[in-house]
Amino acid sequence: MAGTSLPASATDLPRRAGANTRGAETLIAQALEQADVEIGGRRPWDIKVHNPRLYARVAAEGSLGLGEAYMDGWWDCERLDAFFDKVVSADLGRRFRLTPAVLWLALSARLQNRQSPARSWRVADVHYNLELDIFEATFDKRLTGSCAYWASAQDLDAAQEAKLDLVCRKVGLTADQLVLDIGCGWGAFMGYANEVYGARCLGVTVSREQVAYGQARYAGAPIEFRLMDYRAFEGAADQVVSMGMFEHVGPKNYRRYFEIARRSLNKDGLFLLHTIIANERGGAIEPWLDKYIFPGGALPTIGQIGAAVEGLFVIEDVENFGAYYDLTLMAWWAKFQSNREAIARAHGERFCRMWDYYLLCCAGGFRSRRIGLAQLVLSPVGVRGGYRRPMPSNTPSTPSGSPSPSGGGER
Repeated sequence: MAGTSLPASATDLPRRAGANTRGAETLIAQALEQADVEIGGRRPWDIKVHNPRLYARVAAEGSLGLGEAYMDGWWDCERLDAFFDKVVSADLGRRFRLTPAVLWLALSARLQNRQSPARSWRVADVHYNLELDIFEATFDKRLTGSCAYWASAQDLDAAQEAKLDLVCRKVGLTADQLVLDIGCGWGAFMGYANEVYGARCLGVTVSREQVAYGQARYAGAPIEFRLMDYRAFEGAADQVVSMGMFEHVGPKNYRRYFEIARRSLNKDGLFLLHTIIANERGGAIEPWLDKYIFPGGALPTIGQIGAAVEGLFVIEDVENFGAYYDLTLMAWWAKFQSNREAIARAHGERFCRMWDYYLLCCAGGFRSRRIGLAQLVLSPVGVRGGYRRPMPSNTPSTPSGSPSPSGGGER
């Protein structure tokens, strides 16, 4: 997730303030005032500074310095989610210039393929291969690491199952069909698709920990996990889904990704893409998230997706429920707080502050509506008679009640 942290340092800050902490504090305070945030204020979104070196650090390092200073305990905020909502909504980035970290990301994204097959494994090493207890302390019972669907759900488990069921119905999944999950995570979708719809499932992921977990949890079921980059996949499936993975693909690889999805999909099947989207194009996420959470991450725009699928797919449906990611992240954070003491003992307070920062800065970003969450339904040759989006439901469907994938009816 990207685009949610305070951007780089003010345009004239290093020149005017230099090492002068008071000057840096004044300029940063003036910038935050535009977002209705006060240093030392009493409102939940105001910040409390514990180390005055924070100002020079943010001046020199921008959002990377801001996030690392929070991890180090240099500042606090009662409601980080509200703080980031205000900062992002105020568009403070327009007043800021590139720091070295931002400049390096921008240049490397332009000159290199930061998501090449050789580099694609980094995100697993940094994030997805973390110890399982961290994700169990945060996610739902199925370990679904993507946005839930809160249309009528009252808790995290129900909201995630509502999302999984909606995906199954959007592609018209039926019993005994083979569904490919590109970036399958811990197998939440595949487990649900098999248990409720009777589907056979095959998933690919670059995380060895996810493969080990999935193979143990779903042993004996027609669910296969493969440790591989998506570009190495060979085969065909009745339906294809991909949730929370496209953010790791990168602009230089968008066309190749959709070519592989098209090659892997039967001509009468559907492809559902579930991805975070940005309102404006960017080559990389901001430096703190790139370093600590999602190395090589980049958020697509709907325009970039449209260009990449041209000649490969018909876009049948687009749904943006990005506001639900705010609710999902806050539910993850609430569950993490209930387990925080145990995680702090196991992994340390600095890790917990990093995890808090990650969840809450992203929640604020989605709340500001500068980023969203899109589900796109794509077909190879178009659904004759038109595609109809299924009505949302929190009641799991049964295979006998699900629509035919090739009948052109409601999905």
